Amino acid sequence: MKMPHHVAIIMDGNGRWANKRGLPRIAGHKIGLESVRAVIKGCSEKKIEVLTLFAFSTENWERPKDEVGYLTGQLLVKALEEEMDELHKSGVQLRVIGEIWRLDNKLQQKIADAQKLTAGNLGLKLVIAISYSGRWDITEAVRKLCGEVAAGKIKADDITTEKIGEYISLHDLPEPDLLIRTGGEQRISNFMLWQFAYTELYFTDVLWPDFREKELVDALNVYVSRDRRFGKC
Repeated sequence: MKMPHHVAIIMDGNGRWANKRGLPRIAGHKIGLESVRAVIKGCSEKKIEVLTLFAFSTENWERPKDEVGYLTGQLLVKALEEEMDELHKSGVQLRVIGEIWRLDNKLQQKIADAQKLTAGNLGLKLVIAISYSGRWDITEAVRKLCGEVAAGKIKADDITTEKIGEYISLHDLPEPDLLIRTGGEQRISNFMLWQFAYTELYFTDVLWPDFREKELVDALNVYVSRDRRFGKC
């Protein structure tokens, strides 16, 4: 069974999970952390190299202020405080991508500390996308390339698909082989637009707080059953 090198997940359905139970939306986000733990454990056991989780998009800033404040403050800070020692012991390397500068200063410091602590770890590479969008990622790459051209370091004619790829987030890691989206929606919602060129897509109606190792295995089984030809035949 050939496992994917890189799994990306859009963790959708926390709010709907809570609404179905007459609970505030933040209750779904709290339970969703249990799914995060289960998926990290499952990917580590399957020897998957990279797991990227879409935690908060740039569009999510438009949500109600109390929910945004909870997600970008209390929840993520608590998660980093409570989980990092165990992740570090497990050899997990943490990376965070996105507009980190938009986050609360306390959270920015927690992220910096966690990345420094785990930088040398050789196990699962856990990527958290926070205040992230695929269009932002591509725009940042183009902006940096324009700066290189303006500085005379490269010529406009030197800009190729490969060159742009060198400036995209996670350029040093394998591109996602499998995207999992929970919650029943079937779209990629401005996530990793550049990197998903040949990614296999898997959609499930399971809401994120109910997604555990069994559901991960189901997705992986579908992945290994597919014939990936990359447009060659």
